[in-house]
Amino acid sequence: MRAGAFAKTVRVVMHAAAIAAAAFVLHVTVAPANAEDLADATVVPAAFTSAVSIKREQFHAATQPQLTNALLEAYVSRQQQLKSFDGFDVPAAQAELTEDVLLGYIAKKQNKALDAIEAADFSDKPALTAAVLTNYAQDGFVPTTKRVKLAEGERLCLAQAIYHEARGESREGQLAVANVIINRAMSKKYPSTICGVVFQNADKGKYKCQFTFACDGRSDMGRERTAWNRSLKLADDAFYEFQRGERPGVIPNSALFYHTTAVAPQWSHTFHRVAAIGSHVFYATN
Repeated sequence: MRAGAFAKTVRVVMHAAAIAAAAFVLHVTVAPANAEDLADATVVPAAFTSAVSIKREQFHAATQPQLTNALLEAYVSRQQQLKSFDGFDVPAAQAELTEDVLLGYIAKKQNKALDAIEAADFSDKPALTAAVLTNYAQDGFVPTTKRVKLAEGERLCLAQAIYHEARGESREGQLAVANVIINRAMSKKYPSTICGVVFQNADKGKYKCQFTFACDGRSDMGRERTAWNRSLKLADDAFYEFQRGERPGVIPNSALFYHTTAVAPQWSHTFHRVAAIGSHVFYATN
């Protein structure tokens, strides 16, 4: 072998040995010695310093444009350009809303509201004039807040009657008592409101009223929480029927009187017995 070739071979071998030694040193330095060392090798990220936070804020401030009038105007202008885009030579249809278009649409759609208005008979009703509206505003108009307050009072009176007159009865028995009160309010022989019926003659002295609890001198509010809550719920249901011009339907519409089975008042022989539910017997006029 020539001397030059031999020297070149020696250099290659020494270079390879150096690389192997460096790799061994790197492996020993970086890699953990065993599994326990590997488990303990945790990486802790650098703390999020205030300086880093400030730089992040500066970056967002530099990349996010300020909301200015000019920016808003540019946005509006761009939106208008998009809406008026006609690059495909197909202009958007701009149909004008005329009476013919509207009637054509209505003809294709079933409109129950318009059908109901068409079918309504107003032939015997006065025309809606300024004078009619003025009279209604002066005599018949009741603000919504006052209507709500009146409705709450009506429900309360009905709940009090159900509680004191029939809190130990079944749902049917309690609704039957409410039914009598509503029957009276819807007849022409008694006051036209629930409270008017329940507290009729209550101002004439003790035990002079139609319902004993209304003038016995004690509180009309219920003290038994469960029974009272139940009475409130039943009063809501019954009053909802009353508002719609309907009745609970537990007893006949003609039933205007009742008494408990523990008594036998003389007037019971004067009227016609129509139902008996729980401890109450119900009557209608002959």
